[in-house]
Amino acid sequence: MAETLTTGRLNRALLARQLLLERHAVSIPDALERMAGIQNQYAPNAYLRLWSCLAEFHARDLTAALESSTVVQGTLMRGTIHLVSAADYHPMAAGLRTIRRTWARRVHGTDDAERDRIVKRVRVALGAGAVPRARLREILGDASAAAAATIDTDAELLRVPPSGTWARRRADRYALADSVMDHEEVSEAAGLELLVRRYLGGFGPAAVADIASFVGTPVTPLKPIVAAMDLRRFRDEPGGELLDLPGAPLPDEDAPAPVRFLPTWDAILLVHARRTGVLPEALRPVIFSTKMPPSYPTVLVDGRVAATWRFDADRVNVEPLRDLDRTERDAVDEEGERLAAFHRSASA
Repeated sequence: MAETLTTGRLNRALLARQLLLERHAVSIPDALERMAGIQNQYAPNAYLRLWSCLAEFHARDLTAALESSTVVQGTLMRGTIHLVSAADYHPMAAGLRTIRRTWARRVHGTDDAERDRIVKRVRVALGAGAVPRARLREILGDASAAAAATIDTDAELLRVPPSGTWARRRADRYALADSVMDHEEVSEAAGLELLVRRYLGGFGPAAVADIASFVGTPVTPLKPIVAAMDLRRFRDEPGGELLDLPGAPLPDEDAPAPVRFLPTWDAILLVHARRTGVLPEALRPVIFSTKMPPSYPTVLVDGRVAATWRFDADRVNVEPLRDLDRTERDAVDEEGERLAAFHRSASA
């Protein structure tokens, strides 16, 4: 019989793989590959997340990585902007290509001939260099809303510096991924396998449905990929099957989990990671509220959301969502002071 993993064990496994049980001395590309990238609709999010994960991290480190294209920002999983390593971008894009087209046909009724024509037009125009968002709209011209909706993925466009950085937060400058970095052609199947590996490495053990939710696809395309992989198998407490990479971290459920500050829309709080208990279900409508569409930035205490925070008037202000004892409050205040210092340094 497969071993059963408690919610507490899954919680600690997630935190370990997301580099949140301790700060690690690894490169930014390595960190992103371990974490399956960072969802990054708002540029400071990646800076804040990496600060919580990496030892001796400075804002200038990520800006330099973006400028040197060792890491890149593009529309990938679930049609959202992700920060990933340069090595991961093209395989991920290849794995998502059919998924995005299928989604567009279902939602918008997109005509593939029109899509191909628009993609060719955009790629020819951007072959001359990066363009701002306003110019991209002009290039799209008569493109239908459906074709325009997936142009980032279809044409493999990146959001490039100086936009999408701490100093210039709006990610509104576009370039062809081919122009930014060299790559070898990757098959769709190889791209999907990488997506599965990255997900399990960053969020596992997990069910196939969790992987599909993260990627933004039905389960069906993933089943043959998973079946061909050498994976460990576990059970969750209700008895469902969980898959995992051999040798991936599985700490004990009582492993110490330090206070960590997370940015808005952090991926460990989304529904694909629900079984880990990082976000107590009673708090889900509080964090993801119509009153705050970008969601609230959160504070983890003992591996679970216990507060929200904001940076205001040169300091980090914390709003607890449950009673914190004196030891917990002191730990939150200390980490908040460190985060405030990072904010000040990054903005200097």
